[in-house]
Amino acid sequence: MTVVAYVPDLMDRSRVSAAAPGAVLARSPRQLPAAVAEAGGATVTVVVDLSRPGVLEVIPALVATGARVVGFGSHVDRAVLEGARAAGCAQVLARSAFFGRIGELLG
Repeated sequence: MTVVAYVPDLMDRSRVSAAAPGAVLARSPRQLPAAVAEAGGATVTVVVDLSRPGVLEVIPALVATGARVVGFGSHVDRAVLEGARAAGCAQVLARSAFFGRIGELLG
């Protein structure tokens, strides 16, 4: 499985890279659709930090490629988590749950 991620926080990015060596790390949400297409579309898992501007808007384009989109964010930001579900995220998790299960989700 190929992992493409938009996780700007340095600590979070290092945890994603450790769980998925070789993950493609996008610098902005706008780069994600091209990175997914280049990586193989339907064989890709995309990880996004839902707290970042522009992420919710790009999720439908990612889902349209056939990629599996996994988003994480603050457990108290219900509107963002629900927005990600409505946009098509396959899995939406609180940040703590995502990093607690990162090996399972990306391994």
